[in-house]
Amino acid sequence: MDQIKTGELIRSLRMKNKLTQKQLAEQINVSDKAVSKWETGKGCPDISLLTELAEVFQIDLQTILNGEIDQKESETGNMKKLKFYVCPDCGNVITSTSEANISCCGKKLSALDARKAEENEKLSIEDMHGEWYISSKHSMTKDHYISFVAYVNDSTAMIFKQYPEWNLQISLPFYRSGRIIWYCTKCGLLYQDIRRPNDRKDSK
Repeated sequence: MDQIKTGELIRSLRMKNKLTQKQLAEQINVSDKAVSKWETGKGCPDISLLTELAEVFQIDLQTILNGEIDQKESETGNMKKLKFYVCPDCGNVITSTSEANISCCGKKLSALDARKAEENEKLSIEDMHGEWYISSKHSMTKDHYISFVAYVNDSTAMIFKQYPEWNLQISLPFYRSGRIIWYCTKCGLLYQDIRRPNDRKDSK
């Protein structure tokens, strides 16, 4: 690992994701001084932190090790970079893996910015006989409900459409790790990361 190149990449990705050094540090449980040290090339992340950094930035581990983003991946996009658009008129859900001009019902749509769910906002995710079982006590009224839930990892994306007055209950294959993303008609787009219990953490 070239600590200069990796440091420059971490800084670039942190700024692209609009994170301060402190915010990035909090997500991976290190000090902001450690992040500063990496970004200035005076040190490099411990190998145990590389997977978490890759997940925060939604890139693959090899990219962190190489210290640069593969141009082909950057141009073509991948599932980790999936962007979500929701039409305010009809509720249509549209996705793209890279920048795109998206319109619906005669209106140009902007990609939604996902924010990390607070503890009291997270969905309940359990291991149920080899599947992830996802549920929530979230309000599901006509005026306030979760309209879709998506699972995303580097090569896979699954979207589960939800409707008012439904109970939110979803089962999906027991993948090693990934990100759950959902859209609330009042709170916007949220996410939480999931990992299998034998990983260092099972959720973030």
